[in-house]
Amino acid sequence: MLIGEYQHTIDEKKRLAIPAKLRKELGKGAVLTRGLDNCLALYPLKEWEKLADKLSKLPTGQVEARGLARVILSGAVEVEFDALGRILVPDYLKQYAAIEKNTVIAGVFNHLEIWDQKQWEGYKQKTEKTVGDMAAKLSEIGF
Repeated sequence: MLIGEYQHTIDEKKRLAIPAKLRKELGKGAVLTRGLDNCLALYPLKEWEKLADKLSKLPTGQVEARGLARVILSGAVEVEFDALGRILVPDYLKQYAAIEKNTVIAGVFNHLEIWDQKQWEGYKQKTEKTVGDMAAKLSEIGF
């Protein structure tokens, strides 16, 4: 399970170190793509295949389904870890997530999210204020 919050920097060559503890869970390779809320998502290959399968089953007649599939699938790139456990983050993904230098890598059960640190702090502050309301709404589905 991928959990926790880690701060790292992306270097001038667009390399980002993934913590060793998380790399072990990810395996030898992974898929990096656009995530929700303007972050990046890093999936272990097995989890990526599950997500891609779900996306392939969405009704292509619905504009939302097409849009979601296009954004996630067209943004995807397979990544490998170098000897120091770093991945290369393409420019288009850095731009999508507004990543400058300082990042937060957040474990979210079956994948990692990579955020620009300032974006993460803003998102986290806003979300933490409403976590009680979220839990109440989600109680309807068994949370």
